[in-house]
Amino acid sequence: MKALVSRIPVSNSAPFDLEAVKCHARVDGTDEDTAIENMAWTAAQEVEQVAQIGLLTQTIRVVILDPGTDRVWRLPIGPVADDADVTVTIDGTSFTDFTLIGGTRALIRFGDNFDNLTPEQITIEYPTGFGDSATDIPADLAQAIMDQTALHYDGRSPMDAKSLTTSPHMARIAARYRGVQA
Repeated sequence: MKALVSRIPVSNSAPFDLEAVKCHARVDGTDEDTAIENMAWTAAQEVEQVAQIGLLTQTIRVVILDPGTDRVWRLPIGPVADDADVTVTIDGTSFTDFTLIGGTRALIRFGDNFDNLTPEQITIEYPTGFGDSATDIPADLAQAIMDQTALHYDGRSPMDAKSLTTSPHMARIAARYRGVQA
């Protein structure tokens, strides 16, 4: 089984407040706004990747090749609302015999009609994210973005490869959202 996961942004907003990030990094003025904004975007992408979440509203497309016969699938990126509009296609045909179990680590459970199939490809599309603006993102994740941005900002001078990695706060928060995988 191989799975290809792609993110399709819905929200055009930044997943951070630039002024809050600058304050956290102890930067005054506007001379470095572009650099800090780029660092904050990078930090937000790192948080999403490590935590396996969508910060702002986006559509996730999962294409599973040679999926086998497992009836329960963990969705790779959360959070997913319990009432989310999820679409599933099996070998190009719409399939509706499934149940969504929403949450940060959401699941799809296929119904009895799945037992009669031997699919070559399953495609699942679903919305994820905490909302459309930075104010919708939980405070702990907003703090993780700011901490990671400050690490990038402070690490601009030459240092060894092991020094500039992940802020301890970001690592803890991301692990909490990522959860344990089976």
